Amino acid sequence: MARDLIELYAKREKVKGFAFSKDNEWQKEFEGSFEYQETDDQLRAIEDVKKDMEKQKPMDRLLCGDVGYGKTEVAIRGAFKACMDQKQVCYLVPTTILANQQYEAFKERMKEYPIKIELLNRFRTKKEQEEIIKKLKLGEIDIIIGTHRLLSKDVEFKNLGLLIIDEEHRFGVKDKEKIKKLKTNVDVLSMTATPIPRTLHMSIVGIRDMSCLYEPPQNRRPVQTYVLEYDTEVVKEAITKELEREGQVFYLYNKTETIERKANEISKLVPEAKVGFAHGKMSGKELEDIMLEFINKEINVLVCTTILESGIDIPNANTIIVEDADRLGLAQLYQIRGRVGRSDKQAYAYITYKRDKLINEVAEKRLKAIKEFTEFGSGFKIAMRDLEIRGAGSLIGEMQHGHMDQVGYDTYCKLLDEVVKEMKGIEVEEDVDITIDINVSSYIPDSYIENGSQKIEVYQNIALCENDQDIKNIEEDIVDRFGKMPKEVNNLLEIAKIKAMCKNIGITKITQKQSNAIFNFNPDVFEIDIDSIVKKYGNRIKFSPAREPYITYRLENKDNVLEEIIDFLNIK
Repeated sequence: MARDLIELYAKREKVKGFAFSKDNEWQKEFEGSFEYQETDDQLRAIEDVKKDMEKQKPMDRLLCGDVGYGKTEVAIRGAFKACMDQKQVCYLVPTTILANQQYEAFKERMKEYPIKIELLNRFRTKKEQEEIIKKLKLGEIDIIIGTHRLLSKDVEFKNLGLLIIDEEHRFGVKDKEKIKKLKTNVDVLSMTATPIPRTLHMSIVGIRDMSCLYEPPQNRRPVQTYVLEYDTEVVKEAITKELEREGQVFYLYNKTETIERKANEISKLVPEAKVGFAHGKMSGKELEDIMLEFINKEINVLVCTTILESGIDIPNANTIIVEDADRLGLAQLYQIRGRVGRSDKQAYAYITYKRDKLINEVAEKRLKAIKEFTEFGSGFKIAMRDLEIRGAGSLIGEMQHGHMDQVGYDTYCKLLDEVVKEMKGIEVEEDVDITIDINVSSYIPDSYIENGSQKIEVYQNIALCENDQDIKNIEEDIVDRFGKMPKEVNNLLEIAKIKAMCKNIGITKITQKQSNAIFNFNPDVFEIDIDSIVKKYGNRIKFSPAREPYITYRLENKDNVLEEIIDFLNIK
């Protein structure tokens, strides 16, 4: 199945899709009507999506951004652009509640334009569903928003141009590939706050493109997060404190069978609370009614299962209590916490686990990660931590583990990248290991970066540099995070630069012996002009045409050895 998926992506690389037109006047007018100020990240992501849509190659972009960071607006603009070229848009969401919410958002944004938007989920009657499916096939619907129902065999499109998958981590890979296989030339935009490890991994190794929204909207505050043993007094105080400021509370209890009993317990614990409960086994009408009561503030404490994980937007709910958090996944916890803190009020999350319970190592790491990543834009970091905890696993299917821990993540990425390139028909260059043995101090001192894992991360980033631009980016990142670089760290980057230069001109090894630098090279690919070397350095250089030929270069100043070597390699 992994081969099938890679072949599908390879096919999408080669196939010609539909190149959407440049923005017209309606598009510009529509974008100008947005009532909020876009963040720089949002504008960049919108530009990425529109550029992809205007290419003939089918888009496959992952949009990663925290809850409430404006992913929906990026999707709305992409959908509007597709409609301007008479193409249909399929917007796939994981829950009926989120489908309703997005349907209303799309209708509100596009009410001034002749775009037909419809909703398909289990709240629709059988007759309504049949009518919608018929119109979809005839091309009378421009944008269809719906749940898994859209993946059924009876759903057909007349002219599908864009597929949007919201909260992508909630869908199985098989679900997503159903539509992609039907239409290999359809543009696909996937959106999530915390991509599952394999999805993130597929973006990192280049099977798909990625845009990230790191910048929070104005007046947003990070959620104050507490990870602690379950304590009824803490729960009582948290609920009471929220109700005193006329706010509302989510109480996550993920056991459908006993959820009503839990709601009664909360009522007794906090008598002044108006408590309701909701779970996925309720009928559409029951669920809709309870959510409306909560939105209208007739209920101020909602005890619910993980149905609240996706997309419920209630700005007045600013406290969330999670029971048995150790039984939930890291991305789930992050999404759940994102249900609060969607206004300018300070929000609180109480992530609890049973008193005296022995927690396994993976669950402990998850709880630690959710506590650690409370700042804005942490969704991507959470996903990266999840990738470290669980591994990338197989690209497709149920497995979420692999051999990554045995070879290291970078090597794993590199190996997979080579396989993907081979299957796409791209020639894979043999990686030459370049040895640099020079008498300079090149390391990261403890006085500069104390944290061991941060230090390893920086070493890895430097090791992965392939060109000048990579080195400049890493340098900016290091200075931004840790301040002015000491000489030893600067030397590390200079050596990375020398390695990149050697790779381009066929030098395999550089060794310093006293006041000489010796350059071993591969004569088949050596690209330095010999005449230029002789003209510039005269008797300071000596050629040795052995089985492995080399050049001996006499250094002028042993204190500036790196500068001299870079100068030597720059000869054209």
